[in-house]
Amino acid sequence: MAESEETHTETLQSSFPAGRVKRIVKLDKEINKLNSDALFVISNATEHFIKFLAEKSSEVVVEKKRKSIKLEHLRIAVKRHRPTADFLLDSLPNPPAAQISKQPVRSRKNNDSVPAGARRIDCFFQKCP
Repeated sequence: MAESEETHTETLQSSFPAGRVKRIVKLDKEINKLNSDALFVISNATEHFIKFLAEKSSEVVVEKKRKSIKLEHLRIAVKRHRPTADFLLDSLPNPPAAQISKQPVRSRKNNDSVPAGARRIDCFFQKCP
């Protein structure tokens, strides 16, 4: 009978280092002590959440026929999932602002006239005569 009742003693471990998760949680001033069970649950919940975001972002990448996940793909995935968008959308970095003018920026050439006794700023960073 004892042979048929095998006990499974698997140790569950998180992908994240426990010390680092504990330090991050303790950044909250209201938390003084953290139980190891609570630490395990927080670590696993974080792991599942990141997995969820990666899956949703990869769906967006496949739709857009791209090969790598970028911030814009993550933003679209977060916007599509309403509960996530409520708290995470404000925390994501804003996309780069569109350029105001589409005209190319004119660069000065080395042979532009510089007042006597002055040097161009480029010469400060490079060896200029």
